[in-house]
Amino acid sequence: MVLEVTAKTADGKEVYNKERHYHPQATDCRSNKMLYGAQFKTQYIRDTSLQPLETKAESFEIMLPDGVRTVDVTVSLRYEIWKPDHKIEITSISKMVSLDR
Repeated sequence: MVLEVTAKTADGKEVYNKERHYHPQATDCRSNKMLYGAQFKTQYIRDTSLQPLETKAESFEIMLPDGVRTVDVTVSLRYEIWKPDHKIEITSISKMVSLDR
């Protein structure tokens, strides 16, 4: 699973983009390099996957450029299939966020 958070200004300029990956992480036992994908996994070193029926809270700090007070924030949860460019979108939420009250 990949959680992607994107913030854009009113004119469409992207000011923030961050991805977080949620899946078991493993190595090939020959190096410290992290490997993702069932075809490589030989030893799990930690599990960061999303568990069913469990709530997970995440925080993102978005630094806005000078003069920008409102951004459109999009949060997208996707499932990766084998390669990073093969993704199935599970859900996506978009919300206008303003610093003004």
